[in-house]
Amino acid sequence: MARKAVGFGEDDLRALSGARSFERGLGYLDAVTGMEVEEKAVTAVVHGTDAYEVELSLGTDTGLSGRCDCPYGQEGNFCKHCVAVGLTVLRRAKEIPGQRAAARTRASALDAWLKALSQEELRALVRELADEDRQLRRRLELRAAAARSDLGTVRDRILALIDPRPFARYGYVEYADAPGYARQVEEAADALRALAAGERAAQAVGLAEDAIRLLGEAYGEIDDSDGAVAQAAAAVAEVHLEACRAARPDPVRLAEWLVGHMVGEELDVTDVDPLDYAEVLGPTGLARMRRLAEEARRRRPSGWAEKYLMERLVRAEGDVDALVALYAKDLLPSGFTHLRIAEELEAAGRADEALAWAERGVRGTASEAHVDGRLIDYVCDRYVRAGRPAAALDVRRDRFLTERSLAAYRQLRAAALAAGRWEAERGAALAALREDARRERGGRYRGPVLIDALLDDGDLDTAWCEAAGRADDRQWQQLADLSRETRPADALAVYLRLVEPLKEPTGDRVYERMARLLLDARTCHRALGTEDEFTTYLDALRASLKRRRKLMDILDRHGL
Repeated sequence: MARKAVGFGEDDLRALSGARSFERGLGYLDAVTGMEVEEKAVTAVVHGTDAYEVELSLGTDTGLSGRCDCPYGQEGNFCKHCVAVGLTVLRRAKEIPGQRAAARTRASALDAWLKALSQEELRALVRELADEDRQLRRRLELRAAAARSDLGTVRDRILALIDPRPFARYGYVEYADAPGYARQVEEAADALRALAAGERAAQAVGLAEDAIRLLGEAYGEIDDSDGAVAQAAAAVAEVHLEACRAARPDPVRLAEWLVGHMVGEELDVTDVDPLDYAEVLGPTGLARMRRLAEEARRRRPSGWAEKYLMERLVRAEGDVDALVALYAKDLLPSGFTHLRIAEELEAAGRADEALAWAERGVRGTASEAHVDGRLIDYVCDRYVRAGRPAAALDVRRDRFLTERSLAAYRQLRAAALAAGRWEAERGAALAALREDARRERGGRYRGPVLIDALLDDGDLDTAWCEAAGRADDRQWQQLADLSRETRPADALAVYLRLVEPLKEPTGDRVYERMARLLLDARTCHRALGTEDEFTTYLDALRASLKRRRKLMDILDRHGL
């Protein structure tokens, strides 16, 4: 019934979000506020780490979709906040058809009213709204000025849009205010684009450079965690490039501006790439840029911007040896630079030299705990291709003995299996991990890697023997989950122990975790034929926590 009313069901939410986000969304049902139903969508605010705005489609032709301005949602994911709003809609499914009908009526009435207005009445309405909303007025003034090429007004309005001070209530732009500021920057980019598309491209170049400079000065005082301002600033940079292509400014002056911008004191929020300007710069501009970049690198050899600029210019010249020499001046201890050199040489058809550089990187990072895994993968892959699996195994073994992580153990296992030597390698690897566990090498706040390795191998009997006094709660639960069918009594003891510390804290997420553990415990009792004991335990648990109504609701929903 709910699906028919709103166009989707709980299964659709689970399929879009994935099991993890769906389960987490259950804990946010009480955090959904301000829900508004329109004809084809519903909007709401979900209060989590911050107040997030969610928009959820309602059975459109393209299927269910959702948008949220939380960090995870802005990456295009159907997040836990979308799940919470979707579940809230399903709970109110009986009300939705009437609310959608009312929304259609309101939209039709508004459209009919606007159509009935005369041109003068529409102008009066727009003027009224602009008088009440300063930001709207600025945007309209900017569009009007750009349309008539009023450069003075366009400049004033663009600089006003770029100015972050109206959003900086405490001297900086907070996370919640960054999207509003980003929209203003996008409006400035639109105005610059309109100017560049006409006969004012040269003026658009200068205005865009002023805007880019102001953005760089302001960006350090903006909490742009979601990247909205950076995305808007990139649009300003794109307009600058478009304007340069149309206006063809002096290549020497452009080269000087690009280098000054890239190695200046302001943050390069626009992420300008000098090679995008190669056609406009031409040989003269590129030569000037190369000289300026070399001077900047000599002044500050370790500067990131200076390195990046030189790298891009050398790459444009197509001289692989010069690029290798540039990288070789600053070899990172992680091995990343060695990998880049190897990839450049291999792309140039110099595979032997590439492998030699990668091997040099592996030797140079042998004692480092944290090494770029892609370098190790590169060398091992080349060894395997050359029919040298034993050499790949040697590299994996050395890395494992230094890193002692589950990932390194898995890679060692794969290499040893390929070489037909896993039995011997496994014994030595587990001995090393067992010694680490004895010395608490895993750290105070997590269980030893030994347990993770045994679980990953599927060696549950040995894992049970090693877990006592060593495993953390995550490892105990994983061990119990994998052993429910073969060792139900042992798994049951784990689940009941993990329930105990959940009796004190409150909150939906705690209650959902308790419910899942109780379901697992019930499965073990069924396997043991002791369901009556579980019923007695559950009755006592519910009686002791009966004042927590939300917990009781969640237990009821799970059939407990």
